[in-house]
Amino acid sequence: MSISTKLRCLNKKLAALSITVLTVWLPGQSSGLPQSEGDIRSLEAGKSVERDLAAGQSHHYSFVLEPGQYLRMIVEAKDKNVMALLVAPGGKRLLREDTRYHATRVLSLTWVTEESGSYQLEVRSPDKDVAAGRYRVSFEELRAATDQDKKRLAAGLTFGEATRLRGQGGQSTAESLRKSIEKYKEALQLFRELGDRNSQAHTLNRIASVYESLDETHTALDYHTQALSSYRDVGDRLGEARELYGLASIYRELGEYQKAIEYLNNSLSILRTLGDRRNETFVVMSIGNLYSLLGDNQKTLNFYDQGLSLFRATGDRGGEASLLNSMGLLHLSENEYQKALEFYNQGLAIYRALGDRRGEAAALSGLGRVHTSLNENRKALEFYNQALRLYGSAGSRRGEAYTHLYIGRSYFLLGEHRESLDHLNRAISLSRALKERGAEGASLYEIARVHRAMGNLIEAQSHSGAAIDIAESLRHEVPGSQLRASFFASVQRYYRLKTDLLMQMHKQRPSERLDSAALETSERARARSLLEMLAEARADIRQGVDAQLLERERSLGKLLNARAERQTQLLSGTHTPEQAAATAKEIESLLTEYEQVQAKIRANSPRYAALTQPRTLSLNDIQQRLLDDDTLLLKYSLGEERSYLWAVTRDSLASYELPKLAEIEAAARRFYALARRADSESAELEEAAASLSKILLAPVADRLGSRRLMIVADGVLHYIPFAALPSPDTRRPLIVRHEMVSLPSASVLAEMRRDLTGRKAAAKAVAVFADPVFNTDDPRLKPESDKSLSQSGRESSSRDLERAMRDVGVGERFTRLSFSRREAQAIAAIAPAGQVMKALDFEASRATATGADLSQYRVVHFATHGLLNSEHPELSGLVLSLVDRQGQPQNGFLRLHDVYNLKLPAELIVLSACETGLGKEIRGEGLVGLTRGFMYAGAARVVASLWRVDDAATSEVMKLFYRGMFNRGLRPAAALREAQVEIWKQERWRSPYFWAAFTLQGEYR
Repeated sequence: MSISTKLRCLNKKLAALSITVLTVWLPGQSSGLPQSEGDIRSLEAGKSVERDLAAGQSHHYSFVLEPGQYLRMIVEAKDKNVMALLVAPGGKRLLREDTRYHATRVLSLTWVTEESGSYQLEVRSPDKDVAAGRYRVSFEELRAATDQDKKRLAAGLTFGEATRLRGQGGQSTAESLRKSIEKYKEALQLFRELGDRNSQAHTLNRIASVYESLDETHTALDYHTQALSSYRDVGDRLGEARELYGLASIYRELGEYQKAIEYLNNSLSILRTLGDRRNETFVVMSIGNLYSLLGDNQKTLNFYDQGLSLFRATGDRGGEASLLNSMGLLHLSENEYQKALEFYNQGLAIYRALGDRRGEAAALSGLGRVHTSLNENRKALEFYNQALRLYGSAGSRRGEAYTHLYIGRSYFLLGEHRESLDHLNRAISLSRALKERGAEGASLYEIARVHRAMGNLIEAQSHSGAAIDIAESLRHEVPGSQLRASFFASVQRYYRLKTDLLMQMHKQRPSERLDSAALETSERARARSLLEMLAEARADIRQGVDAQLLERERSLGKLLNARAERQTQLLSGTHTPEQAAATAKEIESLLTEYEQVQAKIRANSPRYAALTQPRTLSLNDIQQRLLDDDTLLLKYSLGEERSYLWAVTRDSLASYELPKLAEIEAAARRFYALARRADSESAELEEAAASLSKILLAPVADRLGSRRLMIVADGVLHYIPFAALPSPDTRRPLIVRHEMVSLPSASVLAEMRRDLTGRKAAAKAVAVFADPVFNTDDPRLKPESDKSLSQSGRESSSRDLERAMRDVGVGERFTRLSFSRREAQAIAAIAPAGQVMKALDFEASRATATGADLSQYRVVHFATHGLLNSEHPELSGLVLSLVDRQGQPQNGFLRLHDVYNLKLPAELIVLSACETGLGKEIRGEGLVGLTRGFMYAGAARVVASLWRVDDAATSEVMKLFYRGMFNRGLRPAAALREAQVEIWKQERWRSPYFWAAFTLQGEYR
C-alpha cells in the first residue's frame, strides 16, 4: 500500500470528526422489530436512558408522534460501538446511524413526521464478537416542525444519500463516487440557503474527500481550503484539525513535504489541546507514514508504536488495520520478512471483516511485496492480481499504478521481460496522469533494469536518467537536512544503476570516455546534505529569521541537553523499563521537534531563499579546482553486481571494475575487526590487509607512485584506515609513501574552499582540552568540597554515573585519561610561546568549549573520551568535566547538535578521543557524526579516530604530529603521515591498532 493511499484512507476516517448531519435514508426497508410489545420500552421527550448492551443484542424504544412534528434524539456510545435505527409505524426504516463511522461516537437523529402512530428507535450492537458496552439515549427535542426544519431535514437526507453513494468501508466505485459528489453539492446549496455554516464546512470536507478518492488532487485541495476557512470562521477547532490533516495529505501528494509536516503538527497540537485521543491517533499515524516515505525508519517506528496503542485503546478496528499494514511495510523495508507477513495478515483479516475493499487490496499488495523480496514471485503475483482487481472495482487508480509497478518487478525477476514492460508502462501512464512522481520514478528505474537485462543499454540509461531527474526534484522538496538525507538514501539505487550502465557502455565503447559521466553520476549521489549544509553555514541563514523562532530553536537545544542528562540520572538509579522507554521516547520527540523548527527556519529565512544550491563537480572541475600535480583522487562506488574505482589526476582519468559489494564488504569487515584490536595475530592481520589491498589498490598500483591519496570511500569502506593497507608493490603500509586524506565527496572539498578563500587566520596557535574531571572521587576535588558532598556521597554518585554509562551503552566508567595531560603539556611545549590555551581539569568544560574565545585559535585539540550514538548522531559527542570544583554534577557533554551551533573557523580540529570519526551510516551520505559537525562549524580539516585508541600511543602520535606542524612547518596531512610512520617503525606499536585509527578529513593543502 502506498503512503499516499494510507493517507487518503486515514483522511476518510478523520473526515467523520464532529459530523452530526451524516444520516443514511433507508426508504421502504423492513425493520425486523420484535413482535412482542413486552420487548419495547417507552421513551418520552426530554428523558434519557443509559443501559448496557451485550454483543449481538438489540434494545427497542417506542414513542407516539403526530404528523408535522420535529424530533431530535442523541445516542452516545460510552465504550463499544452501537447502531441506531429510526422506524416509522408499519416498520418502514427512516434513518440508520453507526458509531463506527463517527469519530465522536455520538449519533444525532432528526426527523419531521408525516404520519401519526407509534415510532420506534432500535439500538443494536454491530459487533457480534465484542464484550458488552454501555450507551445513553436522550430524547432531546419534540415540537411542531417549521419550514426551516423541513428544509434542514431535506438537506440532511440529501447529505445522507451522498454518503450512502460514497460507501462506507471502501465499498465504493468510481461511478458511485461521482454521484455522491453531485448529492453533496446539492446538500451544500441547501445548507447555504439555511445559513448553516457548520454543515457547509462539513459538506465541503466530504466533497474534498471524495475528490481525493478519485485522485483529483488539485480539486480536493480547493475544497479542503474552503472547508478550513469555514471551520475557522465558526470556531470549530475539531473541524479545523480535520482540514489541516486533509491538506497535509494533499500536500504530501504534491510532494510539498515541508507543508505536509507543518499541517500535520498543527492538527496534532489542536487535537491534544482538545484531549481527543481517538483522532490524535490518525494524525500520529500519518506523521509516521510520512517519515516512512522519507526513509526515516526510527521516527516512523516511534509514531507507529504510539498510534497502535491509541487505536487499540479506542477500539478503532479500521485504523488498527491501516496501521498494521504500515508496520508490515516498515518491517519489509528492514528486511524483516516474517514480521512483515504477520502484520500484513493481521491487517488483511480486519479489512475483510470490515468489508473494506481498498484496505484489503493494500494488505494483499503488501503480502505480494514480501513474497517478491523472498524471491517467491509466482506467489507474489497471485496476491498482486487480487489487489489489482479490488483497486479497479474501488476506482483507485493510484492503487492500480503501484500494483502494476509491483507486478512488473515480479515479472522482471522471473525473466519475463515483455510482461514486465507491459505492466511497468501501465504504471508509468497512470502515475503521470495522477502526477504521482514517486511511483513514476520507481517505474522508470524498473524499466531501466529490464532494458539492461535485455542488453538495451542506451534505452536503460535514458530511463535511469529520467528516474534520477524525478528523485532530484522530490529531494529538493523534502524539509530539513536529516529528512533529505533519509529520502536520498532511499533512491540511491537510481544513481548506482545509471553509474553501472555508463560503465558497461564505456567497456563497449571506450573511446567515448563514458567513465567520466559515470564518475559524475556517482559524485551526484554523495554527501549532498553535507554539501548543502556547508553552503548554509557560509550564508548564515539565521539572519533575518523571526526572533521567536530562533529562541525556540535555542530553548529546544537546552531542553534536549537537559533531557539527555536526566536520562543519565534516571538510568543511574533504580528504574523500570517503562520509565527508561518513556524517557527515550521524550528525547525522540524533542529531536523531531528540533528538526522541525530548523526546517521552519530554512523556510522563513530570506538568505536561505536566495541561496543557490551548490552543484556537484564535473570531472573537469575536480581536475582543475581540487587536484594539484602531487594528488591522486581514488573514488569508490560499491554495487550489488559490480563495484567501480576511478583514479583521477590533474590530467588523467582511469577507471576499474571491482568485485561486487558482498565480496568487498566481507574483506573490509574482516580487516577492520582485526585492525582495531591490539591482540590480533600478526599473520592473520597481514593476510586480511593484503586481501583487501588486492581488491581496492592492486588495479591502480601503477598510478600510485608517491602521490598524496585523496580517498572518497563508499559504504563499509568509510570504516577502513587506508593508511594501514599494504602498498601493492612494497607490501609496506600506504602511509609510508603517501599522505592520506579522506573526503565524503570531492564536491564537499570545493564547497569548503569557497568558505576558506580569503579567511583571515586566527591570531593564536592552539587551544587544548585535556584531562577533564569525570568522577566525584577524583583527587583533584578540593577538600572543602566535603562540606557539600561527603566522601561516601561522592563514591555513591560516581558509582551511579558508571552504572548510567553502562546503561546507555558506554560499557565502562569514564576513567581519568592520565596520558592526555602529558599530551597537552607536550603540545603546549611545542607550540609558539604565548599562543596556547590549556583547558585542563575543571577548565576542560563544556562552558569553555562553547565560549567565543575559542575562535581565536588556529588549532583546537580535544584529548578526552568520545561518545558514539549511532542511532541518534545528534547525541554523540565529547565528554568534558562532569563535576565542578565543588564536586557538584554539571553538564559536561558537548553533543553534535551543540557543535553545529558553534562558530569555529579553525584551520584544524583534532579529536583525540575514541571513535570520533564514526557516526550513523546513511546510504549516499556516509558517516554522519562529529567530523561533519566541526566542518559545519567552520573547520578546514578534522583529525578523528576510527576505533578506541590506546591513550599512551595516542599521546605519542599527537606529540609527533604537532612537532611536525609547529617545529617543521609541515601541512597537517604531511605531519600526520610522519607521526604515524614514526610510530609504525617502533616494534611495540607496529600494529595498526596503535596508529592507524587517526584519519584526516577535509583540506589537504
